[in-house]
Amino acid sequence: MENEASANPENTAQVLIPTSDVTEEMSFFTHLGFRLDNIFPDDDPEVAVMSGHGIHIRLDKNTTAPAPTLHLLTNYPEAIGNGQDELTAPGGTKLIVLPKSYTVNRPATVHKFEVRKLEDSDPWVIGRAGMLYRDLIPDRLGGSIIASHIRIPNGGPVPDSVHYHTIGFQLIFCYSGWVKLVYEDQGAPFILEAGDCVTQPPEIRHRVLEASDNLEVIEIGVPAEHMTTIVHDMELPTEDFRPDRAFQRQKFCHHVLKDASWKAWRMNGFEFRDTGIDEATAGIASVHVGRVIDSHAEQQELSHDADILFTFIMQGKMELAADGHTAHRMRKGDAFVIPPNLKHTFSNLSDDLELLEVSLPGKFKTMRN
Repeated sequence: MENEASANPENTAQVLIPTSDVTEEMSFFTHLGFRLDNIFPDDDPEVAVMSGHGIHIRLDKNTTAPAPTLHLLTNYPEAIGNGQDELTAPGGTKLIVLPKSYTVNRPATVHKFEVRKLEDSDPWVIGRAGMLYRDLIPDRLGGSIIASHIRIPNGGPVPDSVHYHTIGFQLIFCYSGWVKLVYEDQGAPFILEAGDCVTQPPEIRHRVLEASDNLEVIEIGVPAEHMTTIVHDMELPTEDFRPDRAFQRQKFCHHVLKDASWKAWRMNGFEFRDTGIDEATAGIASVHVGRVIDSHAEQQELSHDADILFTFIMQGKMELAADGHTAHRMRKGDAFVIPPNLKHTFSNLSDDLELLEVSLPGKFKTMRN
């Protein structure tokens, strides 16, 4: 019954606004673009109901409610209140003028050598749709990136809704288990299996439908803080199949492990598979999976010029040494960030070592020192 009531288009809600002079209050809100819907009594008004900017307000001379604060969202602030960003109504109600369109603001990267070990992690926290989250870059490099290890212990249908993210770059990499997904204009729902990944271009509508027991994914978002918007009136899949559609210059990319090809990597004794994400994102980011083919190959001291270079250890063990820092013995589930121009070395590689590497921008230079 409650859901039926909330869905009734005849229902409305009103924001209660106190006033000592209904006529004066009406004049103030009329100049802001509100229109009068109801007023009573006619001879000496005590209540007026007005509507505008997506809400209804009730100006009430008899209420003892405190004056509220309203956020008025607009892409044309110069047309509201002579361009002022904050106004106060005669009865004390505050109106703050804010942008209607959310824009991505990627802060400059605060470069830092960061190591995050599974054994040292904080407890998993419950996030959106009941998923468990572990932060892989706690300080988020000044807000430029978020990397999360996400787990769903008990599989089945996922209580998700059609939504999108206003973001610069986003990656979903299936680490273990499987998850069923559907995306706008990308065809029927599909299964993302362990080793597969997708990019979620800015504002592509999508939904998580179902997950296996013990699903684990690595999710990367740039910047760290971004807006998620629920789309209540859209069904997926959409009728159109448009695999080449660009979403703010980025294309949807679905990389499948079983179809991958491997070639020599930028580090001795490794090979890698390219996910195609550099091309799909127009050079914003690249995602590589590297694995050891010769654990005894000589490892050179390296550095790079990428803005962000994040690595997650999917399998195996290794030792990570970086100039000016204590050496770390790394193992499955650990993660690290190497800042640009920091000399570092991988050593004591296990035969089963496998790495997930995400770089921004997609192309960068590796220097052998």
